[in-house]
Amino acid sequence: MSISNYAEDALLNAIGGTSFAAAGTYLKLHTGDPSETGTANAAAEKDLVAISFSAASGGSMGSSSTATWVDVASAETYTHWSLWDANTVDGSNDPTGNCLWTGALSGSATVAAGDTFQITSLTLTLD
Repeated sequence: MSISNYAEDALLNAIGGTSFAAAGTYLKLHTGDPSETGTANAAAEKDLVAISFSAASGGSMGSSSTATWVDVASAETYTHWSLWDANTVDGSNDPTGNCLWTGALSGSATVAAGDTFQITSLTLTLD
């Protein structure tokens, strides 16, 4: 799991007195490591799905909602996710917002076109 350079800078700026809050948080699926930028190995499923988080405690913050993709675009195997502050994509299937965080699923998940896929629990941790 990796916090993005954008989010690292935003966190440091917040400590320095510059306020920061993501307008929303959205998950994107990947078929391999998305890299720190969140743009590598993007899944054919282009939708970014909203996810909410509880207040942080002890250096961790857990999801308080389930992220659900309905009628996924194609058969593939998901292995990773990226977290974004916007839910739109450009013509290349790249999100147009800022990548906040990336990580691996607890296990790979193979789906068929038309399936529903869910991430029921996600924890972000700073150490």
